[in-house]
Amino acid sequence: MVSDKKNPSPSSSRKLNSPPAEETTPLIDNTKPLSSHPKTLANVFIAIVGAGVLGMPYAFKRTGWIMGLLILSFIAASTTYCMTLLVQIRRKLDSYENGTTNISSFGDLGFAVCGTLGRFVVDVLITLSQAGFCIGYLIFIANTLLHLFHDEPSSDLGLSSGMSRFTVKSLYIWGCFPFQLGLNSIKTLTHLAPLSIFADVVDIGAMGVVMLEDLRLIMRRRREVKAFGGVSVFFYGMGVALFGYEGIAMVLPIESEMKDNAKFNKILALSMGLTTLMYGAFGALGYFAFGDKTKDIITSNLGTGWISSLVQLGLCINLFFTFPLMMNPVYEIVERRFSGGRYSLWLRWLLVLIVSLVALFVPNFADFLSLVGSSVCCCLGFILPGLFHLLAFKDEQGCKGCSLDIGIMIFGVVLAISGTWFSLMEILSAKE
Repeated sequence: MVSDKKNPSPSSSRKLNSPPAEETTPLIDNTKPLSSHPKTLANVFIAIVGAGVLGMPYAFKRTGWIMGLLILSFIAASTTYCMTLLVQIRRKLDSYENGTTNISSFGDLGFAVCGTLGRFVVDVLITLSQAGFCIGYLIFIANTLLHLFHDEPSSDLGLSSGMSRFTVKSLYIWGCFPFQLGLNSIKTLTHLAPLSIFADVVDIGAMGVVMLEDLRLIMRRRREVKAFGGVSVFFYGMGVALFGYEGIAMVLPIESEMKDNAKFNKILALSMGLTTLMYGAFGALGYFAFGDKTKDIITSNLGTGWISSLVQLGLCINLFFTFPLMMNPVYEIVERRFSGGRYSLWLRWLLVLIVSLVALFVPNFADFLSLVGSSVCCCLGFILPGLFHLLAFKDEQGCKGCSLDIGIMIFGVVLAISGTWFSLMEILSAKE
């Protein structure tokens, strides 16, 4: 791969587009003060770590703990590399326009490389991924509340007849609906910003409590665990891992806000490494503690004590208030395309309704993580970065560089097709 400082050829520079005024709506506000190295490290960590970590122990149960650790490490390294590809492309485009390209989001980058089609594809995938995260939040909230307040086996949590059967789980989802309509009606995220800090504190605190409980149980009794699973669960585990590492849409905004962005790649690698260690420890300890009894949401394995209940309720509150934050990029994309960038209450309410309806029909939290990770996150994490880098650098890199980009795309396509297929089979078999 060539250096970002290499002078571009005239032919290649004419093929890359600077976003016009009507296409430059960023996914987040880009007027914040520049960030120091520690703050950038924290920002990357916050952008990556989310509810997906709660499904890691169950994924380890399916794949085996050694295979799970190998999958996590491979996905972390691959995702980190693809994130750096996006940074390279943006820096190259900035060199064309002396840093005035105004590329502040993944969608802007897609437009600059592939025109209107590139932005459209990125917008669709980001919409699906962000909505998918929120669907997972509702599933987690409903299943956790059901576990806390109702003595119902996890195998009975599905909605086999959909909306025609108002189970307790569906009532919890519909109970969140009117409150989410109110929260998602807020025009600006300024009033919700403190909730983001609360969410991160609760996430880390809950993970700490769960891991301590895991260690206590492991010391009392060692359960039988497996090291490796089959081929089908390999793709399943890849999907869950991809969901857990899906922060690629935030890489460009975070990098642009860093004071010394020449060191961003090192900060990114360090943050991804620390996240991988945390994910691996959380997944392995959870599996070692509960063995074959590990549930799709690890907090469901905790006892009925007040500390356990507080942790689970705290996570529910966390995800409840994180919902509008994660949906905000979706609103910006949809409002830009369907209401001229103006605030639209009915569009927001319609999207909340759609997300709630989909959550009713998904019985298993971890299975849904694998589906979203294998389909949407795989496209955002592998296929598009490889494609955009190939188009941006095809006149400058040799056959080796082009082959690597093509290899990344092929890997992404294979993983997306196979992972999506196996995840759908798991979801459908759970509902039978």
